[in-house]
Amino acid sequence: MIYNNVRHECNLYNFFFAPRGNRRVMELGMKITQMYLNPFDRIIGIIGAKDSGKSMLIKGMFPGIQTVEEDDEFDILNMPLLNSDDVGFYTPRTFHVDVRAAMKYVPLERIAEAVRHVTEQQKRVIVEHFEILYPVLKRNADLLIGIGEEVIVTRPSLFGPLPGNIADIVFKSLIYRKMAHSAEDLFGYCVRDIERPTYTRSGIKHGFMINYADKPTFDLEEIENRILELIRQDLPIVPYDEEHIKIGEEIIPCTGPLMHVESTGKIENFSLVKEFYYESKFHEYVVAGTVGYKHEESENDEELNNIEI
Repeated sequence: MIYNNVRHECNLYNFFFAPRGNRRVMELGMKITQMYLNPFDRIIGIIGAKDSGKSMLIKGMFPGIQTVEEDDEFDILNMPLLNSDDVGFYTPRTFHVDVRAAMKYVPLERIAEAVRHVTEQQKRVIVEHFEILYPVLKRNADLLIGIGEEVIVTRPSLFGPLPGNIADIVFKSLIYRKMAHSAEDLFGYCVRDIERPTYTRSGIKHGFMINYADKPTFDLEEIENRILELIRQDLPIVPYDEEHIKIGEEIIPCTGPLMHVESTGKIENFSLVKEFYYESKFHEYVVAGTVGYKHEESENDEELNNIEI
C-alpha cells in the first residue's frame, strides 16, 4: 500500500493589523481560513491573552464550531474532545479546547492525549492557549496564529517558530491595541455631536485611522485637547453590554467592549495628527491617532526579526 505524504512549505510570517471590533475580527478569521487553512491541517494553535479576540477569530474561521468558553467544570469534562474514545463518522470533524480553562479540571497530559487521539483519526483540533500545551504535546501546530496588536499567521517547520516565541510577542503588544481602541472611542465620544460624513475604520501601528467619505469640518487640534483632558481625568472604562462601554458615567457605542485599557489615564502618549490626509486611491479623508512611544515600536520590530527558529 502506498501513502502520499503531503508536505507544505513554511510561510515564516504573515501579518494583519488586529481589528478592534468583534465583526471585523470574525471577518479577518474568515480571510485567514480562505488564505492559509489547508484541508490536511490537524492542529490549529491559537495564542493570545484574555480578551484579545481569540474566540471571535475562531468563530470567523470555523462558523458553527462548538466551543467551551466559560470555566465551567461540567461543560469542560463533557466536551467532545475529552469524550472521543469512539471516533467515527458521526463525531465532529473539528474539535476545540481552551487549554487555560480545561487545565483547571483536567491534567495537561490528558488534554494532550485527547488531541493526539483525534488527530490520529484524521480529525482537526483548535487549541486555544497552545503555548501551554506544546511542552506536553511535543508537537507544533500545523497552523499557528497569535493575536495581539497584530495577528501573526505562521506555518511552523520542525525548527519553529515555536509557540513560546509567538506568545512573547503578542502578549507584549496587546496593550497598544487596547490603548489605540480606547483612544479611538474617546475620539468618537468627542465628535459624537458634530455632523460628519460617513466613515470606516482601519488600523495602523500603535494607532487608529478613521476614513471619511468627505472632508470633515471639525478642528483636529481642539479634538485632541478634549481627548487629552479626558485622559488626564483618568476615567474608568468598563463594558456596559455587547455594543456599549461606559467612560466615566457616559455610555457610548463600541464594537468591541472588552478590548480596552482599564481607564483613560492608561492611554500613553496620545497624539492626533493635525491634518486630514487625502487617500486618492479610495477617495477618502483620513484622521489618524497614535499611542505609545517610537522606541517601543522599534524594540517590538527587532524582536520579530530575531525570533528563534
